[in-house]
Amino acid sequence: MSSPSRPSVPTLVISPSASSSTSAAASRASTGAGKRARSSSLVSLQQVPEDPQQVLDRGAHNNHNADWVNFKGAWVIHVVLITLGKILVDVVPGMSQEISWSIVTCGYMAVTFLMFHHRTGVPFESNSSGAWDELTMWEQIDGGAQYTPARKWLTCVPIGLFLISTHYTKYKSWLFAINFTALLIALAPKLPLLHRQRVRFLEPVESTTTTPVSSRPRTPIHGLAPPSSS
Repeated sequence: MSSPSRPSVPTLVISPSASSSTSAAASRASTGAGKRARSSSLVSLQQVPEDPQQVLDRGAHNNHNADWVNFKGAWVIHVVLITLGKILVDVVPGMSQEISWSIVTCGYMAVTFLMFHHRTGVPFESNSSGAWDELTMWEQIDGGAQYTPARKWLTCVPIGLFLISTHYTKYKSWLFAINFTALLIALAPKLPLLHRQRVRFLEPVESTTTTPVSSRPRTPIHGLAPPSSS
């Protein structure tokens, strides 16, 4: 009498080469995903980070580098300097009013841009512990508050000077283009949208996008062994 046959159980066969290659590929993918790709940009806009310790230092010290804009006579000095500059330019022999007003306008825009928006920090020694080292003078005015009287005045002066120069240049197209470009360069950094922003050229930009990778790759199934005969 023959003995009853036992049921066959399928078995898994794992290929060592496939398992090792998959593990190596997963390791390379996880390593590559952890790194951030770097790409270069022609023009980039970077924000100055806010340090809580520097915020406390600014509140504990007076900033004489920017407080002078609210002193008595600080607003009138702009009109005085523009008038003196116009007189000095008119002294040059053969100077026309069109060129004279354009020189005064572009000169004022250039000086105020370098003074308020290019230089950062405090130009003299202070006990502020570097609280304003990363900020321009415009960003230091009134503690960074927007739409204050001093900021409105410093914004209206270049606009008024541009309108005066446009009138005396008799709306000549090439002089208008020069003066309008100078006005844009002087006004753009004053916008609240660009507060604490820096324009960088040819700076590398880090990409924060990463590709998710499974922490435990699947075990490949090479095949099923044929059932054993009874």
